[in-house]
Amino acid sequence: MFKKILLVSGVFAFAFAILSISILQATSITYSFTARTSDSPVLGVEASEINYQMPYEGKVLPDSPIWILKAARDRIWYFITSSPLRKAELALLFSDKRLMSAQTLFKNKKPDIAVSTLTKGEKYLEVAVLQESIARSRGFDTSMFLERLATASLKHREIIDGLMPFVPEDAKPFVIKVEDYSINSYKVTSEALNLKNLPVPINPFDGD
Repeated sequence: MFKKILLVSGVFAFAFAILSISILQATSITYSFTARTSDSPVLGVEASEINYQMPYEGKVLPDSPIWILKAARDRIWYFITSSPLRKAELALLFSDKRLMSAQTLFKNKKPDIAVSTLTKGEKYLEVAVLQESIARSRGFDTSMFLERLATASLKHREIIDGLMPFVPEDAKPFVIKVEDYSINSYKVTSEALNLKNLPVPINPFDGD
């Protein structure tokens, strides 16, 4: 009986993975831009005012044929997570990693997939904000995560600004639009921190 349950569970997991991959393929965002051919400065050379450590993006990037499996894994991981606070943490992690992947792709002169990756990653930032709000409404103590999320939003904006020398002219409007996710994320999280009478990370972009 136990073996039968394991077998059924395994089949279900495999079927769900295939379904997730199919959905991912069907809803993928595609762009076509002209890659910059001139030499550009090295990313991240300027000193940062924002104290937030970005994660390593990993060896498998969105230009890899096996990336779709990694993306499907993330979706399944998020789907089976029940806690809204943990969902928020996962969404932020996925957002951070995709931003770093997009940075590498821009550096490698692959703007089409870089813009797509950046867009999907910043949408995960929006998901993190939403799930934090749900967690807070259910009585979770989100104070530490709120501060982290606000700081991450500033870091995302800083990194996206730093991408501009690598972004083709025809892609810049898309990247500028995507930056709205980090701007809105900081606005929402800073307001929530104010309501809790907690310190708000300083916004170095004030006045822009």
